[in-house]
Amino acid sequence: MPPIDRSSSLIDVAFAVCTGLDKVGTCAVLTGGSAATFYAPSAYQSRDADFVITMTASPHAASALMTRLGYSEAGGIYSHESGNLFTVEFPPGPLAVGGDLIERHDTVRRGTEVLYVLTRTDSVCDRLAGFYHWSDRSALAAAVAVAKSGAVDLRAIEQWSGREHMIAKFADFRDALEDQ
Repeated sequence: MPPIDRSSSLIDVAFAVCTGLDKVGTCAVLTGGSAATFYAPSAYQSRDADFVITMTASPHAASALMTRLGYSEAGGIYSHESGNLFTVEFPPGPLAVGGDLIERHDTVRRGTEVLYVLTRTDSVCDRLAGFYHWSDRSALAAAVAVAKSGAVDLRAIEQWSGREHMIAKFADFRDALEDQ
């Protein structure tokens, strides 16, 4: 696992944290804007890596690992001593998008490193939640970018949107997807 330094990208940080946690029996899934950055880095850039811990062998695993990786914590936000621009957070679980619990995620390997990340479809829903509930147009743009970056299940996104009572705003997403 390469060390994190000032020049490490958000994706480098995500792989290092996830791999380190995995080695001590902790499964942490990359979520939020950082998952969108993973899928569409040229279209969306998050400034923090958000991981939801779904399973752990030790309640202190994340904090111990973050110290070993050169991070210090203040107010639940981990910052790197090298001045790396990307912070790390561990929002409380369960892993969910809107009202839906997430039961599966993608596993991505890069050499000997591993990254657990929301599926591309769930990442679209996660970004749409920001658009649906806070009218965040940048979240809509991120959802479109993630959807265009690879295969997503539009039917599942539409069904999720219905469960969120946001079918009218789903139409905005679908229109934005078709316009680009």
